[in-house]
Amino acid sequence: MSTSTETLGYWFDTFQESAFRLETLDDYSQSGSVGAYQDFLAGRPQPEAFRAADWVTTVGGAITAGKRMYRVHILSRPLTDYLRFELTWGYHRNMAAGEEFFILDTTDQPNPIPGAPDFWLFDGLTVGQMSYDEHGRYRGTEFLDEARAPEFLAYRDTAMAHAVPFPEWWAEHGE
Repeated sequence: MSTSTETLGYWFDTFQESAFRLETLDDYSQSGSVGAYQDFLAGRPQPEAFRAADWVTTVGGAITAGKRMYRVHILSRPLTDYLRFELTWGYHRNMAAGEEFFILDTTDQPNPIPGAPDFWLFDGLTVGQMSYDEHGRYRGTEFLDEARAPEFLAYRDTAMAHAVPFPEWWAEHGE
């Protein structure tokens, strides 16, 4: 789906200051960590491969280099099984590596950015718009023309203005 030869991996290796992610789905269970998700559902402990995933190394390297990695997840309660997994296992694991998380909870308020797509925004300039099928299976990333960056900066800024830090949200709503 990419309109360039770059990949998400390329941008995670080369961004200079910040990588922001907007998550809008309630279920990404077919997009990665499928085995860990099944272990979570079955009440088994976290597999070592999940705890030591490449993503943890990517985040840790970026944070050590003085870069910021952060995301907002738009969600509503009650949480889906997948969100319980992602927030309980994934977010806590990634926070230990230095990634920051924020929650925009639409349970008691309207979504301030309805229709916003999932995306990564690198250094406020490069937009990788994510595509998923109806089952949460990742289909690819389209890198958009830099002229579209202001639209995605506005999504980011609005999401951040309405979100709360994950630890604060988790203390009130976590399981």
